[in-house]
Amino acid sequence: MTGRAELSDRLGAVFESWAADPDSDVAAAELFEGRWAVRIAQQTRDFTTVWATPGDLTVSFEAYVLPAPRRGEAEVYRHLLFRNHRAWRVHFAVDRNGGIYLRGKVEAGQAGEETLQYVFAEIYELVELSFRPLLRAGFSR
Repeated sequence: MTGRAELSDRLGAVFESWAADPDSDVAAAELFEGRWAVRIAQQTRDFTTVWATPGDLTVSFEAYVLPAPRRGEAEVYRHLLFRNHRAWRVHFAVDRNGGIYLRGKVEAGQAGEETLQYVFAEIYELVELSFRPLLRAGFSR
C-alpha cells in the first residue's frame, strides 16, 4: 500500500467511527474519488460537508460556505478577515468566482484523531459563528 492509501485508510477509520457514534455531529462519511466527504450537522444550517483529501505529505480540508455575495462585499470580506485572524488550522478562502470556502491543511504524520477533531471543531465553530452574519451582509435586502 502506498503512503497516500494508508493515510486514506487511517482517515476513513476515524471518520467512519465518528459517523457510527450516535453522539457525534458527523452524519455520514464516505470515500469519493480519492477523498473523504464528511457531513457534519450544524445548528445554523442543516449540514456542512467537509472534503478531506489525503496527499503524499499533507491532508487538505475544504468546506463550502456560501456563493459569492450579491451585495455588501466589503462587510463580508471584513468579516472573513476578522475570523481568519483568530483561526488556527482552517481559514476562509474565496474562489475565482467569489464563492466562500473554509480551507486548511495538516501534515500527514499529524493527521491523527486528536488533530482531526481540532480541525473539524474549528470548521464547525467558524460556520456557526459566521454563516448568519455572512448571509445578512451578503444576501439580505
